[in-house]
Amino acid sequence: MLGSDGHESNYDWDFIQHYVKEDKRDRSVTQDQHYWGAEIASNPPTVSYNEVMNSDQGVADLTAKIQKYGFSFISSTPSHDPDLTRQVLERIAFIRLTHYGGFYDFIPDLAMADTAYTNLALPAHTDNTYFTDPSGLQAFHLLSHTPPPGVSAETVQGGASLLVDGFNAAKVLKKEDPKAYEILTQVRLPWHASGNAGITITPDRLYPVLEVVDGELGRVRWNNDDRGVVPFGEGYTPEEWYGAARKWDEMLRRRESEYWVQLTPGRVLVFDNWRVMHGRSAFEGIRRICGAYINRDDWISRWRNTNFDRKKVLDSVIG
Repeated sequence: MLGSDGHESNYDWDFIQHYVKEDKRDRSVTQDQHYWGAEIASNPPTVSYNEVMNSDQGVADLTAKIQKYGFSFISSTPSHDPDLTRQVLERIAFIRLTHYGGFYDFIPDLAMADTAYTNLALPAHTDNTYFTDPSGLQAFHLLSHTPPPGVSAETVQGGASLLVDGFNAAKVLKKEDPKAYEILTQVRLPWHASGNAGITITPDRLYPVLEVVDGELGRVRWNNDDRGVVPFGEGYTPEEWYGAARKWDEMLRRRESEYWVQLTPGRVLVFDNWRVMHGRSAFEGIRRICGAYINRDDWISRWRNTNFDRKKVLDSVIG
């Protein structure tokens, strides 16, 4: 083959057939996804801190569970020093830097104009809807929960965490109300972060709640606090979108969709922010939470390279 610059390249016939006629990339580098609801509480995916810190097999187990279930706990993580939480998360990949900083360690003091920095109840949502590329993973570690003055430390003070499998909810929605599912995949919305002075972040374009690629749901983008005005001219009226959104919201709030868990010091929660929505109940007192965001591409790379051999990985991404 003679290029326009006069350079001659030679290719085997098998190579040409490989790319011209069909895609023969190795599709065995995959992970079956297990959709779940409230029943996951009986046996949530978990790996230990020592496993993750001491071997790549531990990282392989952790990332495989996140791929399969959309989340995993890291048990027995030391809680006296948040830097140890940072270290275990960096076993997956480097921490993403955002306008919130990198590794975060905060209390509900409204240091940032975001509902996460309050003690209010939060419904199921995804983070970073205002980014073109929302963070792939998010992690929380409850370091402490100090009760209000005069309240015993043994008294439950709220702040239970909520997880909802967005892919499972979308599957049920598509079955029960195909029209609502269609609307949420078609109507593209404005998203933004503009509560803090000097920060106005919005994606490169409008994105729907349910992002479908090649017929498969690839990402859920849902946070009413970050959503702009529902636009006209997207094939459906705003009234139709709101009707579909109400159906979606009702589905997320069903008892069988919700997994409630009380986080405790030593138990790190890591979840797929493209799939699993999170929330919490209101709480009293002061909770200290640390954690981080991790990029999607980087944690998927780590999953591939700890769960499959190098040749299989290259065959899957190059061909």
